[in-house]
Amino acid sequence: MTATASRVLVLNSGSSSVKYQLLDMEPDSAGGSAAGTRLAVGLVERIGEETSRLAHTPLATGGGTRETEGPIADHEAALKAVAAELSADGLGLDSPQLAAIGHRVVHGGLKFTAPTVIDDAVLKEIERLVPVAPLHNPANITGIRTAQALRPDLPQVAVFDTAFHTTMPEYAARYAIDVETADAHRIRRYGFHGTSHAYVSRKTAGLLGKDPSEVNVIVLHLGNGASASAVAGGRCVDTSMGLTPLEGLVMGTRSGDIDPAVTFHLKRVAGMSEDDVDVLLNKKSGLVGLCGDNDMREIRRRIDEGDERARLAFDIYIHRLKKYIGAYTAVLGRVDAVAFTAGVGENAAPVRAAAVAGLEEMGLAVDADLNAVRSGEPRLISPEYARVAVAVVPTDEELEIAQQTYALVNA
Repeated sequence: MTATASRVLVLNSGSSSVKYQLLDMEPDSAGGSAAGTRLAVGLVERIGEETSRLAHTPLATGGGTRETEGPIADHEAALKAVAAELSADGLGLDSPQLAAIGHRVVHGGLKFTAPTVIDDAVLKEIERLVPVAPLHNPANITGIRTAQALRPDLPQVAVFDTAFHTTMPEYAARYAIDVETADAHRIRRYGFHGTSHAYVSRKTAGLLGKDPSEVNVIVLHLGNGASASAVAGGRCVDTSMGLTPLEGLVMGTRSGDIDPAVTFHLKRVAGMSEDDVDVLLNKKSGLVGLCGDNDMREIRRRIDEGDERARLAFDIYIHRLKKYIGAYTAVLGRVDAVAFTAGVGENAAPVRAAAVAGLEEMGLAVDADLNAVRSGEPRLISPEYARVAVAVVPTDEELEIAQQTYALVNA
């Protein structure tokens, strides 16, 4: 890496998509831009289809979004198309200013507790974890291999969704099943959205004017996928997602917590196959299963029109949130802040208000005027008298991945 290499390309490879951001991790000498300045962002979607789409925004040049449509056969073709777009803006992958490529990897098991430079042994271990992350790790691996082929000389770094949660004590991470069976098949709570929980818990501490080591935070990452975490002094001590991202809160299309015997019942009584049950719980449950919509804005609109099915879905969603806030208050013993983040958490004021309503005895309250403000900045929405701060903290997983990647290659 050259002395001037300060850029990190962040790749989030899905099964048929690639999200990317190019960031500069060094502030300029005049103080005109801060570390983590975005130079370009983009998305390639519908990879492998005739109508693939690439949307690229060159923020460094102030240009508008460029969109192209046409067949993009595979991830190699997708990354080559991304490289061409970056080159057109003078930001190409061959630039000596590019320090590393950071990859989001969903599942790192217990082995990977921190960002890791990728070599053959690391890739093999990520492959070994495919059975516990069949929807995500294969796509992450494809993105890594493609990027390695394009820039074999450049450090490639894996940043794992599960890493932040590896600090959980054993009594929080283990399920109460036969130990030998659990160990043989790596069955335990791993947790996900770790880069978001790490970023938001740290930002929340800053919002309170304290070091993360001094603060206990409940983080509620509420997007189409949703998870909660209990963070004590900067370390995760419990989280709602488990072996897979299915456990925990009610989500857009996932059920969250459910009696495991429901799966046996559906197989025996409804004649459903394992794949049928998998699709039901992951893609046809949650809010979409309850009311047919997984967009909280649409659900609120329907509620305002008197739709009882939408109202019930919302109430179930909020009930589960309250249960986790209460449970993690007990786990932490002292809570300094509850932080809402991700698409729903950052934008749905009615969700925040409802989740906290009735919890005044626990020190929680929301100021209606502060809660109604729309802003892209971290902010408190609790009244001054509240014993526990309630915050809205926009998450930035790409910046977190870039920061961890850059710190590792510069260590």
